[in-house]
Order: sequence, then C-alpha cells, then structure tokens
Amino acid sequence: MNKTVTLEEVLVLIKQLSLIDKIRLIEKIAPQIERELTNIQPKQRKSLRGLWRGSNVSESDIAQMRQQIWTNFPREDV
Repeated sequence: MNKTVTLEEVLVLIKQLSLIDKIRLIEKIAPQIERELTNIQPKQRKSLRGLWRGSNVSESDIAQMRQQIWTNFPREDV
C-alpha cells in the first residue's frame, strides 16, 4: 500500500535533517531535476508574420485612433 506524500510532509522531514544531509539531498535530487528539465520540449511558437493580412484597417482608421488616444494627453489629473 503506497502512501502519497505531500510537499508539506517532505518539508517537515527536510527541516529535521542536518545541514550536511540537506546538501547531500540537493546533490542527489539536482541531476534528476536537470534530466527532467532537458526532456521538456519547448512549445512551437506560432509565427506572427501575416497576422494582419486581409484586415481592413486603413490609414485614416489609424489616424482617427491616434487622434482619439492623444486627445487628452497630457492629462491634468496625472
């Protein structure tokens, strides 16, 4: 019968170890963590090239938005 050990239980046990045993624990667990990290494959990033292709944003739309954004700049309350 296997009992699942929680992180809190492990931390309580680790606090009871001597300094040298804590160091030995780190030396034993670090290579395993390193192996697990090297096995993780990074997610493939999606290219943003052509993101706006086919959109109907015109120069006048951009100019209008800029005007709206900059209308109250600089604000007095800031």
